[in-house]
Amino acid sequence: MSHLPVIIGMGGVSPAGRTSGHHAFKRLILSQLSLGQQQASLLALASLTGLAKQTAADEWLTAKGETLSAALLLEQKKQALLDNTLIRRIHPDWFDVHAQPGRRTLTLKPDTSPLRFILRQRQLPQRIPANWQLRDISTTEIEVTLTEPQEFTMADPHEALVQAAGMLPTGFNPGAHYRSANHPRALQMAVFGVSDLLGQSGLVWQDLAAQVNPDQIGVFASNSIGQLDQEGWGGLLQNPVIGKRTTSKQMPLGYAQMTADFINAYMLGNIGQSSGLLGACATFLYNLQAATNAIRSGRLKIAVVGTSDAPVTPEIIEGFRAMGALADNASLRNLDGVEQLTDAHYRRACRPFADNCGFTIAESAQFILLVADDLAVETGAQILGSVPEVFANADGFKRSISAPGIGNYLTLAKAAALGRSLLGEKALQERSYVHAHGTSTPKNRTTESHVINEVAKAMGIKAWPIAAIKAYVGHSQGTAGGDQIMSALGTWAEGWLPGITTVDNFASDIHDSNLKLNNQHQEIGCEGMDMALLNAKGFGGNNASALVLSPKVTQGMLMARYGAKTMQAHQAKAEQTLAASQQHDADFTAGRFNLNYQFGVNVLEGEELKISAESLEIPGYAKKVSLNLKNPFEDML
Repeated sequence: MSHLPVIIGMGGVSPAGRTSGHHAFKRLILSQLSLGQQQASLLALASLTGLAKQTAADEWLTAKGETLSAALLLEQKKQALLDNTLIRRIHPDWFDVHAQPGRRTLTLKPDTSPLRFILRQRQLPQRIPANWQLRDISTTEIEVTLTEPQEFTMADPHEALVQAAGMLPTGFNPGAHYRSANHPRALQMAVFGVSDLLGQSGLVWQDLAAQVNPDQIGVFASNSIGQLDQEGWGGLLQNPVIGKRTTSKQMPLGYAQMTADFINAYMLGNIGQSSGLLGACATFLYNLQAATNAIRSGRLKIAVVGTSDAPVTPEIIEGFRAMGALADNASLRNLDGVEQLTDAHYRRACRPFADNCGFTIAESAQFILLVADDLAVETGAQILGSVPEVFANADGFKRSISAPGIGNYLTLAKAAALGRSLLGEKALQERSYVHAHGTSTPKNRTTESHVINEVAKAMGIKAWPIAAIKAYVGHSQGTAGGDQIMSALGTWAEGWLPGITTVDNFASDIHDSNLKLNNQHQEIGCEGMDMALLNAKGFGGNNASALVLSPKVTQGMLMARYGAKTMQAHQAKAEQTLAASQQHDADFTAGRFNLNYQFGVNVLEGEELKISAESLEIPGYAKKVSLNLKNPFEDML
């Protein structure tokens, strides 16, 4: 009997805001919500960005020391909150778009002399310091030798060619809420995201973990390209060139699997499986596939799954721009036929399946808590949905590593076929939809629309609804699948399918005979869809498609397996779980961010363990690790 992997918790942060409470999703469809719902999510944004904290029932203390009612606070700050979320022009908190990557102001503080470095002719200061020795090495470059230590500054400002990104809400600093000294931004975001997840679950982690053996827990977390900001590998490579000292943390903290390492060591105390899979745009789904397989097989009972990417740095953006992958200023001006770009143009930089010119880079951290169905029922966990399977296929032989191939046809077709097998042909044809990868590149709009359209034809789907939320939050690289799954859970909670609202008209060269593309939000009801297919059509041939089942369908499957009496007992327990989850939302909305970061707590080094031939007993863990392992090859030995 296969275990059904059930989603019982969600957390994180994206350009739309905080994940728990579906606040980030509500930001996408804000205009469709009641005034009360709008106010609640805007207040969550106000506290997240540091504009205000709640001090009493209807009192909010602003960063300037004013005490305002919620209504007055939002009257003053609503537009700023809207303007400082989703895709927008890159804010100076990230970097100055008027100083191109690699040519920003640099300060060198040599520790020893002589120090040699290369400058271009135009970088030479007007007055050459007396202790500089110059030697021409080409018509444009000068070798400079310092004969004694000196602090000086050189600058070569240049306008950035790409100026749009999906950034976390302006003012939000994840590292301000725990001891985050020298942590790269992606790891700070992961600490916040997993803390949000644990609170939203409504369960006490220690109590949940105590229900299973310590080695039946897994953490599957990473990102697509590691930590490339100053605190990670970015600084590791930059510091020797600009005269700064390489720190002891830059090398280890740059690894992509460090996301899982932080969660294990400083948040959960996990001694079970740790895995950090990488697969370009499909990274979240690769980790989800590994977790799903482990739970279905019975090897694991609990899995934390997620990714955290922070690629809004000048170097990464310039790298993608050099590939021709990003929507740069010149392309956006040509696309819209304007000489000057405004904030409105930057807001609409990402236009999936329309006439477009490149993707928009973004940052995001998204995590889910996945458990075996029996554990979900026993603990009274919230039932947010389930993930029966994730499919991943490569492209085979191809002309270039960045060119699309055939792998995505396999992944999406298999995900659709499994949905048909589980719920029937009618459910697939009438009550399913696709979260498209939807990057906003000209190549993606034709190739991915062909993939989805051909699968729709084969499955008898006449008008398959398509969502493409990168239009709002941008392309968060490895976390793109996490953004999709959070949107899917939001649709089941709120009953709305987000439209591709940055688009006026869809492109004439896409394949859409069997697709339903919409540039308006569509109200479908909380039970209007039985399943969502999450699609990742990734760089290098990393393709994945996940089948996610609705809370209603998942509840029905649990009822069929465990019966009405057991599910009634589950529902009674779930009331307490939901109350705890709602308290977490209230605390975070008020600005009480109590992150679960435990540095140096309950450290074990081996001498404390009790080891016998039958088991390992570990202090602080309720159950033992069994060494009575069965022979899986009895017929061969």
